[in-house]
Amino acid sequence: MNLQTVDTVDSISPEDFKERYYKTGKPLVIKNLAKQWPAYSKWNWDYFKELLGDTKVGIYNNVKSDAHTPVNTADDYTTFGNYIDMVSRGPASWRIFLFNLFSHAPQITRDFSWPDELMGGFVKRVPMLFVGGQGSITHMHFDMDLSHILHTQFAGRKRVLLFPFSEQYKLYRKPFEVLSLADFSSYHSSADSHIDYGKFPALRYARGYDLVLEHGDTLFMPAGYWHHMEYIDSGFAMSLRAMQPGVSGKLHALWKLLGMRNIDTLMKKTMPLRWYAWKEKLAHEHAARCIGAMHYELSPAATEKDEILRNAS
Repeated sequence: MNLQTVDTVDSISPEDFKERYYKTGKPLVIKNLAKQWPAYSKWNWDYFKELLGDTKVGIYNNVKSDAHTPVNTADDYTTFGNYIDMVSRGPASWRIFLFNLFSHAPQITRDFSWPDELMGGFVKRVPMLFVGGQGSITHMHFDMDLSHILHTQFAGRKRVLLFPFSEQYKLYRKPFEVLSLADFSSYHSSADSHIDYGKFPALRYARGYDLVLEHGDTLFMPAGYWHHMEYIDSGFAMSLRAMQPGVSGKLHALWKLLGMRNIDTLMKKTMPLRWYAWKEKLAHEHAARCIGAMHYELSPAATEKDEILRNAS
């Protein structure tokens, strides 16, 4: 993989943010955006346990999905208090995602402010909490609603691997899903990495970003960005989501939410193994075409053809 660092700033003017990152679809880490919020110093394990300790939550393990796995179905259930006890003690490969704790304790929405000066379209009904124990993993995917995201880390550290949506075929995207066939676990460690370049050779050409989020850091993830996250420490983060302003982006999101997902769910119920095998085959075919196209662009024949076309014009 070809990875670079993400631009990082302490703060940024709305004008610079919109011109350099929002409009160009480039990720950014803002160090001080959340440090002015009461949540920066107020939100901790004890605070959430007191507010929501008895709330039932779905929890997810590190196992990648297979032919039978429904979309966003929890692997187990417990209370938020029991979960906090488990992950705050140390390594625990369980996570919670898309948890709208604000619907259970609406008063905590006063602990942060919406950065409307940076972008419009925030879905203010559903700020979401993401919680993970040390060692838990969110496998490579992009968000189905194709929204812009401001993802703020409030406790612990988290390693993040990012790719623009355009890299989807090099990442072996499963058709009719938002997930990658490849396992990126421990991608940053040459000794422990699960990445199989023999099985997934196009990954060598994927161009993305690598970063670590710490307490108070806010990551801007443009719409459609692929992301893989690993919890270095037990911790939690909040995502504020903003819909794309244009009609095209909203229609693509609607297709993925209502069309693509329902088709995939139906096929997993009726012919799971054949459906998965077809998706796996197509993902490898797409990746092979990407490799072939890149090899052609770098070949002497391609260079000679380009020279002929330039002279002809």
